[in-house]
Amino acid sequence: MVGPLFFNISRKTRNIPLISHRNRNSSCLLQSQNTNTQGNTKEMKSCLIITFALLLLYIISVLCLAKECTNTPSQLSSHTFRNALLQSKNESLKTEMFSHYHLTPTDDTAWSSLLPRKMLREEEDEYGWTMMYRKIKNSDSFLKEVSLHDVRLDPNTFHWRAQQTNLEYLLMLDVDSLAWSFRKAAGLDAPGSYYGGWERPDSELRGHFVGHYLSATAYMWASTHNNTLKEKMSALVSALSACQQKLGTGYLSAFPSSFFDRFEAITPILAGLVDQYKLAGNTQALKMATWMGDYFYGRVRNVIKTYSVERHWQSLNEETGGMNDVLYQIYSITGDSKYLLLAHLFDKPCFLGVLAVQADDISGFHSNTHIPIVVGSQLRYEITGDPLHKEISMFFMDIVNASHSYATGGTSVNEFWQDPKRMATTLQTENEESCTTYNMLKVSRNLFRWTKEVSYADYYERALTNGVLGIQRGTEPGLMIYMLPLGKGVSKAVTYHGWGTPYDSFWCCYGTGVESFSKLGDSIYFQEDGESPSLYVAQYISSSLDWKSAGLTLSQKVKPVVSWDPYMRVTFSFSSSKGVTFYQSNRTGNPEIKPEYSSLQAILYGPYLLAGLTSRDWSITTQPKDGKWISSIPETHNSHLVTLSQQSGNISYVLSNNNQTITMEVSPAPGTERAVAATFRLVTADSKGKVSIPEELIGSLVKVEPFDFPGMLVSQATDSSLAVQDSTSIEASSFRLVAGVDGKEGSVSLRLESKKGCFVYSDETLKAGMKLKLKCDSDASDDKFKQGASFRLRKGMSQYNPMSFVMSGTQRNFVLSPLFSLRDETYNVYFSVQT
Repeated sequence: MVGPLFFNISRKTRNIPLISHRNRNSSCLLQSQNTNTQGNTKEMKSCLIITFALLLLYIISVLCLAKECTNTPSQLSSHTFRNALLQSKNESLKTEMFSHYHLTPTDDTAWSSLLPRKMLREEEDEYGWTMMYRKIKNSDSFLKEVSLHDVRLDPNTFHWRAQQTNLEYLLMLDVDSLAWSFRKAAGLDAPGSYYGGWERPDSELRGHFVGHYLSATAYMWASTHNNTLKEKMSALVSALSACQQKLGTGYLSAFPSSFFDRFEAITPILAGLVDQYKLAGNTQALKMATWMGDYFYGRVRNVIKTYSVERHWQSLNEETGGMNDVLYQIYSITGDSKYLLLAHLFDKPCFLGVLAVQADDISGFHSNTHIPIVVGSQLRYEITGDPLHKEISMFFMDIVNASHSYATGGTSVNEFWQDPKRMATTLQTENEESCTTYNMLKVSRNLFRWTKEVSYADYYERALTNGVLGIQRGTEPGLMIYMLPLGKGVSKAVTYHGWGTPYDSFWCCYGTGVESFSKLGDSIYFQEDGESPSLYVAQYISSSLDWKSAGLTLSQKVKPVVSWDPYMRVTFSFSSSKGVTFYQSNRTGNPEIKPEYSSLQAILYGPYLLAGLTSRDWSITTQPKDGKWISSIPETHNSHLVTLSQQSGNISYVLSNNNQTITMEVSPAPGTERAVAATFRLVTADSKGKVSIPEELIGSLVKVEPFDFPGMLVSQATDSSLAVQDSTSIEASSFRLVAGVDGKEGSVSLRLESKKGCFVYSDETLKAGMKLKLKCDSDASDDKFKQGASFRLRKGMSQYNPMSFVMSGTQRNFVLSPLFSLRDETYNVYFSVQT
């Protein structure tokens, strides 16, 4: 859409230079660690040499170990790459590697030589000396996060509705059930019952959701200040603390400590405790997190001392999650450099090394194992100033976006990256694992904070809109999906996992899902401190901000985007603490409809990916008969959508489009494929505008158009049955909507206009799949006829989204709707274009 806004409250005009996208003078030389931590000096010394191995391991991994960097532990190679490189006759390779990796002396080593070693005490902070230089050299001014406590979503937005649906789910979950496996692992009594799915007592990943729940509730409390939620999350922290105290070592997990390397389950717990401290001020949670960090430090140190650092890195071939990220966070809170060292040891070198040499060679890697490692690497850059890690994340974002992303902004197929720029071959039901989108949002968010480049905010907007908002099933709490299908004729309901359930799923994507919907306000605004505070609006979402540093309140109102108005309209207003209007800005932007790929086309309306409601034909034409390949659906059309039903005993049946034959089917649930088939638009001959209730159409001459077959009509077939056809016969497809022939209040009948006494009719003994037909010249006193020709008129079970369009297909037209708004409907996202 239109780019992010920048506000400076002094209203002075300033040019804000963007940080260079590439810094070729970057250095990756690693210095020795801080040995100034009291009580840990000897232990630290035993591990200091580890950090010098990181550079070597990066280089080894690039050319020797890349494909060993998987989810399956394997024996790492131990030969010295540097010696092999020195002996190589490939001079161009040596020149490139030496220049990029600074195996020759660099600015960093020159600075290091200035360290007055003879004058320093043994415990001086040598690593701090290195960080001092990097901060001198890399004086990047990052945008600051705006606290979720200061942002509130507008209740009239689908973002707010998604947040509230998630709040309902978080409140539904029971503390005793969440803590059940932790208490069992600690040898404590476990009242209540355990949850199912991935939280079962025999699950390989039990406990992981509990960590995500801690993070999600912390985010949600900051976003809503719901007191019931705060009581629940505090009670869970206390329950987990009792488990940790009982074990007595700092270890905390739903597994026995012998399962030390189940990082995918343990990391969310650590991260959740940190979030409880950072967002909810729970000091007990911070003590628990640092105690866990101490435990891991001791375990990793023991592995390295007893075996080797390579043995430790083998363990990282499991899905470790963002272990490095959360350890960097703990270091930034505590300043204790042992956590910094431990975080370095979780910077998986065999993957980061591939990115360090800027090789688009991530195919075959498990996506969600490795994206969090990049997120941790980003925090390493922010803390240490090491520009190599800035380069790593920028290059990673470039190749994922250019070579491994779908039109949604998401990535992965069956959880893995495939061959670059061959995305069309991967389209199926198991695309875009939700966890990957959650983590890619973190990557792009950080890059925007560093660079202020609009492209990163645009990516965030697209991935959030298409890859997050649509993983909930409407407003049903606790129903989410694992994968986002992008193949031909797919549905969110028909995947390997399908829709989850509130108490028996708890997949990894449930954990990241509840977090995502709890922090929908976290990337709308960013601030820049200074003599004249500045505010960046990165996402156009109706919301309010208490801008404390400027002493102002901002209100952003975004008019809902609709297909019939090609402009996005945003109004910003500022108020001082006294309530005086300070500044107002109206901004209009054109979302545009644009194809995204050359062979297969995806249609986007601004950031909103549009999906065609069809299970079959996916070929479109840009040269249709009427000259328009795409057109908006007017606002009035929704009021003409109806569902026609009949009752038989306790069962309700509805008129339905069944493979282009009109039949009676059991009334379906809303949001399903069958609900689409049971919805029709009554096209009035007099172009009647919006109506308040469908009954206002009684008496009108109408044509009956199936919801998902725009331009086609219900008409009489040769055997008097009713079929969906591209009808050219006005007589066969024109009906008069009249009061029901049964004389009952609220019933209607459809009478064929061209032939007197012919009505749409169903047999008196209803059953699913029964064809409807036209019945003529029946005795008006025939009760059987009266019953079969009378229907209840209801508002259409399906409705057009305000951003819906009609697109011209080569065989028939499609309704296009935003992908995020779909539930169980069958759709196509990509189309083959015929010109």
